[in-house]
Amino acid sequence: MRAVPGTADASGQEWEVFNSKTAELLSHHQVELKQQFPKEGWVEQDPDEILQSVYECIERTCEKLTELNIDISAIKAIGVSNQRETTVVWDKYTGEPLYNAVVWLDLRTQGTVETLSKRIPGNNNFVKSKTGLPLSTYFSAVKLHWILENVSDVKQAVEEERALFGTIDSWLIWSLTGGPNGGVHCTDVTNASRTMLFNIHSLEWDIELCEFFEIPMTILPNIRSSSEIYGLMKAGALEGVPLSGCLGDQSAALVGQMCFQDGQAKNTYGTGCFLLCNTGQKCVFSDHGLLTTVAYKLGRDKPVCYALEGSVAIAGAVVRWLRDNLGILESSEEIENLAKEAGTSYGCYFVPAFSGLYAPYWEPSARGIICGLTQFTNKQHIAFAALEAVCFQTREILDAMNKDCGIPLSHLQVDGGMTNNKILMQLQADILCIPVVKPSMPETTALGAAMAAGAAEGVGVWSLEPEDLSAVTMERFEPQINEEESEIRYATWKKAVQKSMGWATGESPANGIP
Repeated sequence: MRAVPGTADASGQEWEVFNSKTAELLSHHQVELKQQFPKEGWVEQDPDEILQSVYECIERTCEKLTELNIDISAIKAIGVSNQRETTVVWDKYTGEPLYNAVVWLDLRTQGTVETLSKRIPGNNNFVKSKTGLPLSTYFSAVKLHWILENVSDVKQAVEEERALFGTIDSWLIWSLTGGPNGGVHCTDVTNASRTMLFNIHSLEWDIELCEFFEIPMTILPNIRSSSEIYGLMKAGALEGVPLSGCLGDQSAALVGQMCFQDGQAKNTYGTGCFLLCNTGQKCVFSDHGLLTTVAYKLGRDKPVCYALEGSVAIAGAVVRWLRDNLGILESSEEIENLAKEAGTSYGCYFVPAFSGLYAPYWEPSARGIICGLTQFTNKQHIAFAALEAVCFQTREILDAMNKDCGIPLSHLQVDGGMTNNKILMQLQADILCIPVVKPSMPETTALGAAMAAGAAEGVGVWSLEPEDLSAVTMERFEPQINEEESEIRYATWKKAVQKSMGWATGESPANGIP
């Protein structure tokens, strides 16, 4: 038996080990990571805590494998999957982070975005045509621009040629392959495509974009494919094992769901919600607010494949907010029981635009609202409305996807931690009016990273040929309400979305202006 771990981080660090012949999950360990909110709209994480959680997950998982009488020498390769866009700058000589990781949800750069957008000619949006992305607080370039302008330690390190930049994958791969002692500074094409510094046509860092965002190219990682040996683990129980797979989390889920054909799509329910549709080797640009992104490049000599993506900022994060900020849940799992007790939102609608609205609106001025409240409304109704919000947001990006692709999806493949919530899955089928199909092993993100690692040249323990891919057992949720009722609820949701817009101004604290 040959085992391949895939690691995935979001609000938590997960380490999962798979059998490369059957894709069976052999063992796993998870650690919840702290997010820090130093000011309104700011979201940070400690890069050292992320790294330490990886080492902890490796050690715990190896212990669990030993208890199962699985020899850890059977582990042949390691794949990394990560939050995309989250931005880290560190010192290449000491290995220390020079500032906290600025998380993809962070809003401090809204003022930066407004300033930069004035410098893009109306008749030549070269940023969007080269990157496939709208200018937004979401992507790494504006976060890095802000750090370079505002953090003196980083400015000094850049001047002294000590600074390295990366998304979380780069920080982990550099650290795990030796750090200051020969660590490999690289990223893959999927993560690079979310920085807003990467030309998705030439598959290289773009000089014009780097000049526009005022980013020195010397601090950028080397760009590699998603499946090749980047380097070897330099410490711990897995010392000497190759790191050979790297995919941004949403690309990893697309691979894990085996969406290798043009037109296949999946929706992942994590901190946010991400619907990706494989467009093959064609770079398709959206007319309906979706992003064009790199799906994967599974080998140095393999072709690059692209995807259309609908990104929703707040999905699982709304459950965490109800738990941590309002205290109406003691655990995230409790929301299913609360929603079940209510059975309806009783006319209550919740638009969780905590970080503005992402696809299809790209409206940074929006903020969260709960409307339609009466004296009868209780926490059960609000819990139900929160789950409905995840489903309505998915409906909006699915509608946009159907318009861009021209062929409506006949069913929706889903994955991610939230898909364990059966009420959510049934609501999703009802609101989309199509079946929702969930694999029995919902953590397909880590599986995708493991597949990329195991398939790498020089490892070769995982075949990605269609005839060799394991069949996956699926659970299916059919729509149970009539389409007319679904459309009425959706129309009311859209009315609530309009009311959430225009709240934040350029002077709000969320823009990093004290």
